[in-house]
Amino acid sequence: MGEAIVVNSCSRCKSPAIVHQAYSGQHLCAKHLHASIRKRTSKELRRQLKLPRDARHDDGSPYVILVAVSGGKDSAVLLTMVNDIIGKRRDVEIISGCVDEGIDGYRSPSLEMARELSESLGVKFVSLSYEEMGFERMDEVVRRMPAMGELHDEADGLMPCSYCGVFRRQSLNALAQKTNADVMALGHNLDDMAQSILMNLQKGEIERSVRLAPHTSTPIEGIVPRIVPLRWIPEQEIHAQAISRGLPIHHGECPHAPGAQRQQSRAVIAQLEALTPGARHGLLHSLDNIREIHRDAYPDSKQEVVECSECGEITSREVCQSCTMKKWLSETS
Repeated sequence: MGEAIVVNSCSRCKSPAIVHQAYSGQHLCAKHLHASIRKRTSKELRRQLKLPRDARHDDGSPYVILVAVSGGKDSAVLLTMVNDIIGKRRDVEIISGCVDEGIDGYRSPSLEMARELSESLGVKFVSLSYEEMGFERMDEVVRRMPAMGELHDEADGLMPCSYCGVFRRQSLNALAQKTNADVMALGHNLDDMAQSILMNLQKGEIERSVRLAPHTSTPIEGIVPRIVPLRWIPEQEIHAQAISRGLPIHHGECPHAPGAQRQQSRAVIAQLEALTPGARHGLLHSLDNIREIHRDAYPDSKQEVVECSECGEITSREVCQSCTMKKWLSETS
């Protein structure tokens, strides 16, 4: 006989719990997990997005929130939450946008999930592929990586995520322009935020951490501000929420992700959290404090941005990373 599995009851009612918040000591059932996530997301949304009573533009058009969706659990929960919290406002339009990176067996099914969820919520869905952006499909980029590495020292040793991150960011900017978005919501959860902070700190890149979303109080010129309403919600809780609500989500992992630096940070953050519950929250609180100190120390500091001499996109160098990578790709075709 196997051991009986003990299911704890919810700390707020007596229903069976579906998650245990080690950092708060609470067990939560599906209903109270939903209420807890909604409350934290709503608070963050109000803090990051200060909308007037009527947010319409002078020409009467609505204020547009572009929700970046991928077909995964984070963006599914993000879209349903944003739609639930402010979707009924007549002065606001929510649009979901998906970038198709061109990864066989991974992106197509997840794109369909994103479309299905958007349609079920009555939210307009738009997508943009790397080919439409003038990039190569990601599978093709990965195939040419060794050749690019031989031609350029800077390309040698780069992981697929380095290329994809650059192309994806530019594609999201293009989606924002295409939809006339006023703000873009990203599905970064607490684990994502903690991983990014750790990666930047271990490289000594404080400036980069300070520039992490949300951008609404410190907009970067020429780029639609990003908001991250789920930044205080742990990944495990988002997963439990998506499953318990029956949201259409794709469970596959990107086949090109193994070996990326984020994978190492993910393992370190998970270990830290297991040793000291609340460690992820601590890292994010630290970042917020660093950001305030930085703002006080450099009140007039604006991120130095120039327009790329090739494509006109905002960059910190003469030729943006995206155009540099496109050039490498063209040399190996």
